[in-house]
Amino acid sequence: MNLQYFLWSLGLLQVLSNCAFIAEGLGWNWGTRATHPLPPDIVVQLLKDNGFNKVKLFEAEPDALKALGNSGIQVMLGIPNDFLAPLASSVQAAEDWVQQNVSSFVSANGVDIRYVAVGNEPFLGAYKNTFSDVTFPALKNIQAALINAGLAKQVKVTVPLNADVYQSESNLPSGGDFRSDIHTLMVSIIKFLSDNGGPLTINIYPFLSLYADPDFPIDFAFFPNSTTSPTSHPLVDGSITYTNVFEANYDTLIWALEKNGFPSMPVIVGEIGWPTDGDPNANLINAHRFNQGLIDRIVQNYGTPKRPSPAPEVYLFGLIDEDAKSVLPGNFERHWGVFYYDGTIKYNVNLGRGRTMVPAKDVQYLARQWCVLSPNASIVDPNMVPDINYACTYADCTSLGYGSSCGGLDVRSNASYAFNMYYQTANQQKGSCEFHNLAVTTNVDPSQNTCRFEIMIDVGKHVSPRSPPPRRTPSPPSPPTYPRSPGTTTTTPSSSSAATPNPNSVMFFCLLVSVIWKITATHTYAG
Repeated sequence: MNLQYFLWSLGLLQVLSNCAFIAEGLGWNWGTRATHPLPPDIVVQLLKDNGFNKVKLFEAEPDALKALGNSGIQVMLGIPNDFLAPLASSVQAAEDWVQQNVSSFVSANGVDIRYVAVGNEPFLGAYKNTFSDVTFPALKNIQAALINAGLAKQVKVTVPLNADVYQSESNLPSGGDFRSDIHTLMVSIIKFLSDNGGPLTINIYPFLSLYADPDFPIDFAFFPNSTTSPTSHPLVDGSITYTNVFEANYDTLIWALEKNGFPSMPVIVGEIGWPTDGDPNANLINAHRFNQGLIDRIVQNYGTPKRPSPAPEVYLFGLIDEDAKSVLPGNFERHWGVFYYDGTIKYNVNLGRGRTMVPAKDVQYLARQWCVLSPNASIVDPNMVPDINYACTYADCTSLGYGSSCGGLDVRSNASYAFNMYYQTANQQKGSCEFHNLAVTTNVDPSQNTCRFEIMIDVGKHVSPRSPPPRRTPSPPSPPTYPRSPGTTTTTPSSSSAATPNPNSVMFFCLLVSVIWKITATHTYAG
């Protein structure tokens, strides 16, 4: 009998281990700035199918929070920077926000909210102190509101910060300290977080170190492993030799905390990852190399030389591509996802325990058809460049940039890509594939080599048009309608359910220069 009980227990443990979440320290950033967002219930199932039990939302989106209810997934809930001033103005404003976005979803939907992230990199140097005076008051008011709601033991506050809040005059981790212009403010915030049991959250992006500095040693951006050679540019700090920029960056923060009296302050890495498109260094190979190395560390509960344990909780950025994000930082901004926009796998990652990633299920797509340049169209047609510019103003053409996945297309394929992205973003609406009769639809997939010609998610088949309840001061602007493509004589259709991405004039200018050059070169050589 004892042997039978032992065997039964052993079998149960095996079943439980197979059902367990992959790594306790691994979370994911779920961004939703997409023209055709993957439905929240499919995203949550994607997380569960892959054994991911932590997620960070950048704002309180009702549909996402409802889908996370009773899922077993822990949530870090973000507050956008634009909300900081209203929340800093009074405790009542903070109590209203907590009631609408935390208390209601915890009680009514069973959402496991563990953190409220107040702001998002509010002290970023590029913001020029816009949020410096309101972040700490907003943080204190949110904490007071959580206490008043009886949630302070369950839900902790934090502030996600960019790594530019600390620096080192010696360029070594041991020289780390907080930026002089915000030093006093940082110490006050950290003390407040520490007093209330909240962690400090920091965003570290090795890719951006490489992107910003052409002389940055590329191997130092990645984690070493048994299949790669040791970095040729290690950083020696006393008795410690750093082989990758993440450890050096993270330990600079740990030194800064120690110098200011917080040697044991818990730290969460709120964002870290590698994009797959939009820049020569943003590709599938580099992203796979970086994120696999990162996940290996998390699975092994591996810390850093200055703080070997506990290993930090890490939220990988990001889960899914977002084709409506601002490209002001760079074209790569829309390509951080480990999954494509539709939940398909970009590259397979070993998650430990012999498990690899699985794609999203039950995704519905628009008709299998594409919009391409007509075989009869002339590349020197005077409408060609303006129409490409128009298409890329309302759709995502970042993959056409230099060194990107579609950067090697010829001029005709360039135009086809732009026209198709507009056509798909406009939900394949009638009149969205005309472009002064330069375009036609086809059932033959025009994708080539690394360049994917997408077909968008059919959001209408998944959910009815969303009409969120009045919520969350301030309210986001309503999305504009999608006009028909240029050269269409019929009237503008009703508003699409898709949101419009913000155009980036620099990106379009560079793209147009490239297209014009290709047209000119082709026409010259043909002549």
